[in-house]
Formats: sequence, structure tokens, C-alpha cells
Amino acid sequence: MKTKTLKKDKINIITLGCSKNMVDSEVLSGQLRANNRRVVHESLKRDHNIVVVNTCGFIDKAKQESINTILEQVALKKEGLLDKVYVTGCLSARYRDDLEKEIPEVDAWFGTMEMPLLLKKLNADYKKELVGERLLSTPSHYAYLKISEGCNRTCAFCAIPLMRGGHVSKPMEEIIAEAKKLAGMGVKEIMLIAQELTYYGLDIYKKRRLPDLLRQLSDIKGLEWIRLHYAYPSRFPLEILDVMHEKNNICNYLDMPLQHASDNMLKAMRRQITKTEIIELLQKIREKVPGICIRTTLIAGFPGETEDDVEELTQFLKEQRFDRVGVFTYSHEEDTGAYALKDNISSEEKERRAQEIMEVQQSISYEKNMEKIGTTFKVLVDKKEAGRYIGRTEFDSVEVDNEVLITSDETLSIGEFVNIRITKAYDYDLEGEVV
Repeated sequence: MKTKTLKKDKINIITLGCSKNMVDSEVLSGQLRANNRRVVHESLKRDHNIVVVNTCGFIDKAKQESINTILEQVALKKEGLLDKVYVTGCLSARYRDDLEKEIPEVDAWFGTMEMPLLLKKLNADYKKELVGERLLSTPSHYAYLKISEGCNRTCAFCAIPLMRGGHVSKPMEEIIAEAKKLAGMGVKEIMLIAQELTYYGLDIYKKRRLPDLLRQLSDIKGLEWIRLHYAYPSRFPLEILDVMHEKNNICNYLDMPLQHASDNMLKAMRRQITKTEIIELLQKIREKVPGICIRTTLIAGFPGETEDDVEELTQFLKEQRFDRVGVFTYSHEEDTGAYALKDNISSEEKERRAQEIMEVQQSISYEKNMEKIGTTFKVLVDKKEAGRYIGRTEFDSVEVDNEVLITSDETLSIGEFVNIRITKAYDYDLEGEVV
């Protein structure tokens, strides 16, 4: 009979989906390490005997990827290569009852807010005193910092509140403590994430406190870049821009998903804002922070979207000339506000519309990049691939935005800042040399 001891257990955490999931996995890893448990993240060595799959349930493609990953781990268990498979995250929170029936080989399922229960199953105690303790899965010079959980918005297409619940702000002192620990670990850039950044503080402080939080974060020694992700446009607190303008280490960068520009679609999506109000907001943002980089995301193929709506959206892009744009095709999600609507646009047509939108943005991005030739930027060196260094400007976030290909005769350190003069431009990337 095979026997094993607790000391022999090694836990591998596999993370799918967004940066919020990544932070959850990092916190789980920190908790396990504090309990003297051996833990790795997305290890390919196969020297572990327990797997935790942290799933995404946002859209159809993400759900399918999560299910496929679970099935792969279950297959390894059947082959005797794993002892236990546990599943957590958004997909598990939303479809637990169905998944338990469909994949009974999984040893236990946990929701997004059930880390203490997952730790208990892993023979570990949840240590509340470990504020900010994480095992980073990112390179050591940057990290994501989650300032709240859940969302109170009622966007018709979104299932996030079903999986992560209502908005819950993390106390400011906990965020500051976590940021200081990250800076102490050598982190130079933090990316603030939440389902809705601008709502921060309303629940626990009865007012929007993101500007106050930014001022305190900007005073932390060692943090050279602070980046804002996922700001909701409706009732946007303009005070954020005042802080961005006055603090040098807050990047002139704003990730603000708009989803559409047609009033018909904005109303159907329950975005609580009109096209005119969006245009006025963008004008105010650009006036308060000249040269700011604005990133947005859009949805193609929402129920009832017409060719006129798509034309209005592409014309809006041509007029507003965003620096960064991402496009998703609409995913028909159960129990959302839009689920009662007929999903009347084929997958092929959704993809065609998304491509049409991105072709417009591709031209804009190329034109904007061409304007940068001859200009010098402060660039953070992220990695070295195929003999070349790759970095980012303050106008680019990790993975989703442009990169700078660096030519250098000298050895550069990953995580250092260098001044780069741009010599070439492409649709979505730049090339330059060390000054």
C-alpha cells in the first residue's frame, strides 16, 4: 500500500483568466508557503502531486479553456501522476453544481471568496496577519495590486457580479502596507486593478477615495510607475486626473473600457452614459492631463447591433484616436441582463465586425507610432528574447499594449529603466536604441 507524508506533498497552481485571478493565486501561494507547504506556479516539471486550477468564467472562450485545463489535470490523475485536483475561481463559483456532476473526478470545488476553505482542504490555515504576503508570478520588477473585489454595476453583458459578488473595497491601510512590501521586494511598477477602480471607497468610506489612495501610494519609496486599470466612465471622478498631473510616478495612462459609442448600444448594454457624455469626458481627461494615453475595450456583436452601430463606432474611433484599443466579440452569458435578448448575430459576423473595428485602430496605432520616431522615452526593460531586449514606455501596460524592441551594445538589466530613442515604428510596436 502506498503511503505518503505531508512533507512530500507539492502543490502546483495553474492560473487562467485575468490579472485579478493572478493576484488570487499569488496570495494563495503566499499562504501555503507560510504554512510550510511546498508550492509552485504553473510548473512544467510534473514533480508535484496536487494541482489547484484557478479558473476563469468570463466569456465562452475562457470557460472552455478552463474546462479543458481541468480535464487535462483529471486525466493526469487517472494515470496516477497526480493525487488530488482542486478547482477554484470564477468558473467554479458560477457553475459548481453542474461541474460537480460533469467532472466528479475533481476532489473539491471552491468559489472566488473561499480561500480559507481551500487552504483547509490543503491542510493549511488561513493567516489573516499575512497582509500583502504574496509569491509573485510576474517578473520581480512589476506586480498587480488589487484594491477591491466584485462590482455593483449592472452592465447587461457582464457576469462578473454573479461570480465575484458586489463591490468590496480593501481598506486603504492594507493596500498601502501591501504596496510597501512589494516595493521592498524590488517591485518598481504596480498596476492597480479592480473590476471598477473609480468606485473605490464608496462602500467603506462613503465617498470615492481613489485620489487619496493614489497620493499615498505615490509617496512610497521605490515605486516609479503606478498604473490605473479598469476605470468606469460613468460618474468618473475627475480628481484622479489632478493627482495624475501632480505626481510624476503616476503614469499618464488610463484604461477605461467604453464598450461602444452608439447610444442604442450603450443603452442596451446598460452603461449609464451617452456618446455625448463620453466625448465630453474624453475632452476633459485630455485637457487635464495633456499627452495622456487612453486605452479602451469594445464589444462587437451585442444583440441588436446594426451595421449603422458599427459604422458609428468606427467613426468614433477615427475621431477620438485612442492610443490603445482591444475588441471582444459578444458572449451570451446566462443570468445576465442581456441573456433575455436574442443572440441574433452569428459568430462569424461578430468576428468580422471585430476585425473591421481593429483594422481602423491598426491604422491609427501605426500613425501614432510613426510620430514617435526620433523621440526619446523612458523605458522599463521587461525581458530578453532572441538576443534582444524588450521593454515598455509609461504608455504601455504588460501584455496588452505596445512593446519597445531595444538595440544595445551594452548589457542591460531586466527591471532597469533606460532612455531609448525611437528609430523604427510598426503597427503595434516600436524599435529604438539606448541613448
